[in-house]
Amino acid sequence: MLQSFIHYGIHFGLPLVVAFIFFRSNWKTAYLIMIATMLIDLDHLLATPLFDPGRCSINFHPLHTYYAMAVYVGFLFFKKTRILGIGLVIHMIADATDCWMMTL
Repeated sequence: MLQSFIHYGIHFGLPLVVAFIFFRSNWKTAYLIMIATMLIDLDHLLATPLFDPGRCSINFHPLHTYYAMAVYVGFLFFKKTRILGIGLVIHMIADATDCWMMTL
């Protein structure tokens, strides 16, 4: 239960904090864009079984690979893609934290 709380806290809470601190004038839009990055979890539909509570999504699903993460980090360097990149990097941090907690 603690693992789920931390995982979803990072997914929903951290983008809210980042949006409010760094994008104060448009924090609602920034937050919604960052939350929309959860759509990359659609790649989970390609897995068999669809859901496995013991599976780490990092480097398993296509949009959760290290190559994809390099692109997400690259988004941070361009103003037009920065908010999207922040959301995607936060998403990867949440999933990596989840993977780390599975090993404890």
